[in-house]
Amino acid sequence: MSGGYAERAARVPGAVVWTRTVADDESAAAPVLPDGCMDLIWSEGRLFVAGPDTRAHSTDPGEGRRYAGIRFAPGTAPGYLGVPAHELRDTRAELADLWQGSEVRRLTERLDAAADPAAELEALAARLAHVAGPPDPLLTHVARALDAGRTVTSVADETGLGARTLHRRSLAAFGYGPKTLARVLRLQRALALVRADVPYAEAAARAGYTDQAHLARDVRDLTGRTLSELTRRA
Repeated sequence: MSGGYAERAARVPGAVVWTRTVADDESAAAPVLPDGCMDLIWSEGRLFVAGPDTRAHSTDPGEGRRYAGIRFAPGTAPGYLGVPAHELRDTRAELADLWQGSEVRRLTERLDAAADPAAELEALAARLAHVAGPPDPLLTHVARALDAGRTVTSVADETGLGARTLHRRSLAAFGYGPKTLARVLRLQRALALVRADVPYAEAAARAGYTDQAHLARDVRDLTGRTLSELTRRA
């Protein structure tokens, strides 16, 4: 069986549908890097939630061969899944531990039998989003402002939340405080530039780092790997 990864925009605003097939001869998967998001994932008889990560997560090739997932925009998944994000930080939680077991078994069997599990998962996510209603616009603004490189202090001031309230609400929505979220989003901005063949020093400056050494330290701290190692894997 050949491997591969693909993704596309989902019907749920800001979300991404992705699929992954693990090749028979694949010994190790690329690490899943912190991105401020949460995913709802199906894999051959299993439905689980990938919580917001503060460090790279490595997948054991023996865990499954076929995957389909919905990557929700930062801050939106807790409203759809009914659980605060910080309770799932750095975890892979079985959906049956969060929802009624019989309902999860029914959904899992339906996905197992589907010709296109990704489409079925997207339909489930769309139903969850419809029931939950639109995401909190204030939290959406927080995520976008931090992703644009705004400081936590300025975001707290302009939202009128204050530092403590912003931190508390960020824990529930994003899984960690705004400083950590800003750090994770800055890392993703830099890696996107590096993947587009922007030189390391320029990518660091454009993403908001002091210099290339600052970027290198953050990459090591958040992923456990060097920037060149991540580039080779990409």
